Amino acid sequence: MKGNVDDPMSAEFGTVAEWTAHVARDLGPEYHIPAACRGSGQPAALDWLLAGLRPRPGDVLADAGAGTGGPAAYAAGHTGVRPVLAEPEHGACRAAAALFHLPVVEADATALPLGDASADVAWCLGVLCTAEGPDAQVAILRELRRIVRPARRIGLLVYLATTGQLDDPPQGNHFPACGQLTALLGGAHLEVLAVADASGLPRPSPVWRDRTAAVERELQRRFGNTAQLAAATEQSRRIARLLKSGQLTAQVLVVRGR
Repeated sequence: MKGNVDDPMSAEFGTVAEWTAHVARDLGPEYHIPAACRGSGQPAALDWLLAGLRPRPGDVLADAGAGTGGPAAYAAGHTGVRPVLAEPEHGACRAAAALFHLPVVEADATALPLGDASADVAWCLGVLCTAEGPDAQVAILRELRRIVRPARRIGLLVYLATTGQLDDPPQGNHFPACGQLTALLGGAHLEVLAVADASGLPRPSPVWRDRTAAVERELQRRFGNTAQLAAATEQSRRIARLLKSGQLTAQVLVVRGR
């Protein structure tokens, strides 16, 4: 599959997502979830969200913007939920299906092909900033509220801008300002039950870090000379630099409809 190298988001979640799945399958089953959680799926954040969501075994978990499916597979393994994945990039859909055999539909988070109140819980991890502005961001939040059963919970991981002008931000991202998040949630009639700064959560275990590093090394060995991997890697580096400098912050939230 050849991604559009003019669109780093497509390269990252299309071509590179499929390459990541191939690498993880070659390395072995213990690498599948760490490989597919690269980016917004750190274990401590997932554990914090699952504790707040309070899912029961057999509950349907809708994952909007599911990427390659690692967080959903992690949730299934730790709580017994039944994930349903929605992801707009075809390559990521193929990767999630290949690695985890979970039901996945190619769809945008602003228009989820799921029925009203069809999910027991839902989450949306690092996706809000990929929507083109406040209207689309509110649309995502409204969709999450629509598909979740009344009084049940929604988990979010949100990247927020702490300054009006970001230095060299990643392409295709529209980070809400810290002060905007309350308005976005209010526009979707959601109330916050719990919130935490993701940077304050524990780091992944050495085993997890070793496995993700092995995946990165193998991706570089196989595809390091490609424009697609270079574009995806640069996107990640830009976000990391902004987080380190404090221009971006990451929050995890548990919310519900009101």
